[in-house]
Amino acid sequence: MLKSLVDKLEASRCLTGAEFERLIAGRTPELAAYLFAKARKIRERYYGRRVFIRGLIEFTSYCRNNCLYCGLRRDNRDAERYRLTEDEILECCSEGYSLGFRTFVLQGGEDPYYTDALLCDLIRAIKKGFPDCAVTLSVGERDRRSYAQLFKAGADRYLLRHETADDEHFGTLHPPSQSPANRKQCLWNLKDIGYQVGCGLMVGSPGQTPRHLAQDMLFMQRLQPHMVGIGPFIPHHATPFAGQPGGTLELTLFMLGLTRLMLPSVLLPATTALATIDPKGRELGILAGANVVMPNLSPAAVRAKYLLYDNKASSGAESAQSLQELKEVMDSIGYSVVVDRGDFVPVRPQA
Repeated sequence: MLKSLVDKLEASRCLTGAEFERLIAGRTPELAAYLFAKARKIRERYYGRRVFIRGLIEFTSYCRNNCLYCGLRRDNRDAERYRLTEDEILECCSEGYSLGFRTFVLQGGEDPYYTDALLCDLIRAIKKGFPDCAVTLSVGERDRRSYAQLFKAGADRYLLRHETADDEHFGTLHPPSQSPANRKQCLWNLKDIGYQVGCGLMVGSPGQTPRHLAQDMLFMQRLQPHMVGIGPFIPHHATPFAGQPGGTLELTLFMLGLTRLMLPSVLLPATTALATIDPKGRELGILAGANVVMPNLSPAAVRAKYLLYDNKASSGAESAQSLQELKEVMDSIGYSVVVDRGDFVPVRPQA
């Protein structure tokens, strides 16, 4: 019966909330294998066996927010804070370009220091130095005018994880100053402006149920994002959730597979968090339907300071400087890392 729901999702790209909940709650290893086989086939229809690489530059560890799960939260007095200069960021881009990266992801906490003017200057400098590259921003919630200015300056893509689409659950993960309605509106604004837009969720966050995950699927079904970041919740020792159990590899992979079927040509990363909880997490993510990896281009001296969760992987194949190791890992499972911007491929609407 549940396999028929997987077939329905593949054919129609949509399910009801109750159907998603049944699939997630009733998943088995056999069902997961069935799902992943279909996910791989669909991914290969649009992208072949190519794996796109993004150069991740974590340029500020300051954050005004106080999310209960995040090691960069404002109230974590033990966090080591830093900001990269424009020259340091451009140096990361230069090194990344020589290694073969054609997308740079500028990620940071919601740091008021980086005004629209500063970010626009930075984007223009990257575009001038590397005109054939895409610039992806991941700097949190801003107003529509700010997003429009950054887009006009040359930003191509924007990542903003919604974390959970259920408003009540959102309220258990964030302080009252953060609104689930505003988070979702930001995503709609970004899409309307013209960005390639990425949302995303934590799997296994405290209090999460299959119903919450079904709500995430329904939200993404409506939003139709170009990118989706799905990773397991991993606790950080200096947050209110320090003692909570982490999300599992098994459920995270299942959510990746479902997302690939629902959004056939989505750009879907095998996240650093997956590689953190399992040495084979990255490869298993690709085999579940993912087609993007994001090695770290940040200066080695600051990587340990950008600690969203404990034991975050930032060396080996998670490091941009070890790109050859990543290529060998992908080759071993039949996939190839490519030098390409890796833009979203639109899916023709169904009749």
